[in-house]
Amino acid sequence: MGHDHNAAGASHGNFKQYTIGFILSVILTIIPFGMVMGGGFDRGVLVTAIAITAVAQVLVQLFFFLHMNTSSEQRWNMIAFIYTILTIAILLVGSVWIMNYLHYNMMI
Repeated sequence: MGHDHNAAGASHGNFKQYTIGFILSVILTIIPFGMVMGGGFDRGVLVTAIAITAVAQVLVQLFFFLHMNTSSEQRWNMIAFIYTILTIAILLVGSVWIMNYLHYNMMI
């Protein structure tokens, strides 16, 4: 997809990209909301649907609104984003592991 560039070389989307991103965001919001409000779904199905649409929503936001892609202009932004995600994952997994370890030792 073509991007418009300003004098500083920053990439900006066009009206079509923003419209597509907005429509996808609305759809990805309505799907889990409708499933929860409509009822009749198993809890596991709801959690799975919410998780999948949440990940898709993040990808839509990153691509259509933050213009993150694999182009050479966005390489450092992508590296910083991946580093942030890995740091958060390490903190979350480490915290849960420590709490589980403490819980196990308190029950002995």
